[in-house]
Amino acid sequence: MELKTARLTLLIDANKKAAFEQLCAQLDITPSQVVRQLIRDFLAYHGVSYVPSGAADKASPKASSKSPANSPAKTAQGRRGRSGKRG
Repeated sequence: MELKTARLTLLIDANKKAAFEQLCAQLDITPSQVVRQLIRDFLAYHGVSYVPSGAADKASPKASSKSPANSPAKTAQGRRGRSGKRG
């Protein structure tokens, strides 16, 4: 199990945050779970390997076993294009 000991702070539009939290509640998932999955998918998509904290004794570190083909990161990138501009 990964240890969740580091904090990520970000600023977003208040209305976007409210809509995100409402959707998460409808899907019965926490915003933190969504963001953690987005980060795992983003790392996997870019081929970045890491050893999750608390799992240092595993033999082969992997970013994620899931395919990032339909990940939120890739989907969002497809809508934004390569520039990374957000709406």
